[in-house]
Amino acid sequence: MSPRKKTKLERLLSFNQHRRRFGGSQNLSSVEDLTTLKNSIIQGTKKTYTHGSSKNLSKHLESLKDEFVGDSELCYVVAKTIVLIRRESKIKDNYKTLETLLTEEGDFLLKNLNLRWLISISDTISEHSSCPETRALALCATILGNTVKIYETERYLENNTNSKDDPERLRILQSERVPLIGGMSGFCIGTDDTLRNMRFRMNTVCKTNPIGKILLEIFSRIQYESTGYSRLKKRHTRSRTSWW
Repeated sequence: MSPRKKTKLERLLSFNQHRRRFGGSQNLSSVEDLTTLKNSIIQGTKKTYTHGSSKNLSKHLESLKDEFVGDSELCYVVAKTIVLIRRESKIKDNYKTLETLLTEEGDFLLKNLNLRWLISISDTISEHSSCPETRALALCATILGNTVKIYETERYLENNTNSKDDPERLRILQSERVPLIGGMSGFCIGTDDTLRNMRFRMNTVCKTNPIGKILLEIFSRIQYESTGYSRLKKRHTRSRTSWW
């Protein structure tokens, strides 16, 4: 049996859900002066990432602020707004705030938010946008980010971060078909144009929708972070089939 989300009634009757959003009304973000928010820097001694979340909303938001030490307060406001939406506190109002932030300061946020929060924005849009095309593009961004997260976690779990290429397997990949799963075959390093063609299709689809900028930004960043994309990129030296 596949997992399912709780129904609205189940969430309404959930004491835990009430506890997690208690105080949400007092934590609504004011976005009337975006310039001031953008130019204000979160003060603190050390950037510290949250692990898990407190059921007490105010405590969680205070801990969350530590993730943005040295960053623009506008970035923190985006994260805070997403938390309020996830805890189902005034969802319509907070989603409208998120849309305002992305419309007015989208380029700034694309440049200054890390991958975690770009993917979180995508999660939120895929669930709450009224536009089917926008939801679909946002979900593509989420799937891309989470796929990288899963296989990089597997590499860490297997202590596989320092593995070296097998020259014989490289030769095989470049000279014959390597079966993977479900009829898929291995990526032919050096000549394969699969990702190049995917990039062209992404560019075509994403340029017609603002959320497409987030998808393209995520795709661009994973070419330079420590990911399977960047590792293959270093080996894929033929410019005619490059995808970055």
